[in-house]
Amino acid sequence: MQVIEIERPGGPEVLRIVERPQPRPAPGEVLIRVVAAGINRPDVQQRRGLYPPPPDASEIPGLDVAGIIDDLGEGVEGLQAGDLVCALVNGGGYAEFCVAPAVQCMPIPKGLSFIEAASLPEVFFTAWNNLIWLARLEYGETLLIQGGTSGVGMAGIQIATQLRGATVFATAGTAEKRAVCKIVGAQAAVDYRDAWDEHIRNLTGGEGVDIILDGQAGTETQRQLDLLKDDGRLVFIASHQGSMAQVNIRTLVRRRLTITGSTLRPRPPSYKGRLAKDLVDHVWPLLGDGRIVTRIHQVVPFGQVREAHRILDENRQIGKVVLAVDPALAHAVPEPTASR
Repeated sequence: MQVIEIERPGGPEVLRIVERPQPRPAPGEVLIRVVAAGINRPDVQQRRGLYPPPPDASEIPGLDVAGIIDDLGEGVEGLQAGDLVCALVNGGGYAEFCVAPAVQCMPIPKGLSFIEAASLPEVFFTAWNNLIWLARLEYGETLLIQGGTSGVGMAGIQIATQLRGATVFATAGTAEKRAVCKIVGAQAAVDYRDAWDEHIRNLTGGEGVDIILDGQAGTETQRQLDLLKDDGRLVFIASHQGSMAQVNIRTLVRRRLTITGSTLRPRPPSYKGRLAKDLVDHVWPLLGDGRIVTRIHQVVPFGQVREAHRILDENRQIGKVVLAVDPALAHAVPEPTASR
């Protein structure tokens, strides 16, 4: 089979297509014939040598796929060859075939194409894990999402508004991106380069917000803590602006603030399987009836993966960039199969 490998740490030019043996599913796994694969920020970080895969994961990049189950490992129940699924994987998505833990496979939501389905797993797993499980987002709370037009940002805006009735604010770097944040449900969006914390404070009547979801960290950390209400939660999904921060611990204690974060990739399949069940139960019906949507920025042919990475390197994307691994099927809207 053809796969895309990272020849060495570097820019998009280090990505190349090579031939590899087709993998076999281990017990509890399925083999998926990949039709489309999502491009995610962790893939870019892995390409740069900044985010190595876990020891037991494929070194081939790619964390979410959509396709057709080709084979089953020992002990897999509730799935069969021919089922149409999307899945979160630990790596290996940039390939014609990919193995995935069966519990991390989900049916393709009604009315969505393989391309759209491939855009879902990584961002919705991440948004649900951080907002619902870690931040404990309650009905009617206020939320700030830094980077509202990232895949995780748009998933988070919609989960918060549709399932928790939250008031959501977002930051984004262009007028077009800020408009998209509002289209998907944010009450307001502000420029992250222009006193964003003062704008949010003014928009909330000086109260601040209950939760902030952020991937930047660094020197912005204390500004974010200062924007939280008492008992507020600051949740990190990355630290692109720096791994170190100086914070006022006395204020943290006095105001009962929480700082937390997560890396989902090393979590065991049992943990991710519970996330998958929550998404199928609570989010997939809303994707099926259009109350939650996925936005595709660009579909890129498998052989042009370097261009897909350049889009993310230049921060041009509004939504997801997706690889069409099998262009004959990628845009097809399949008939739904029974869920697990």
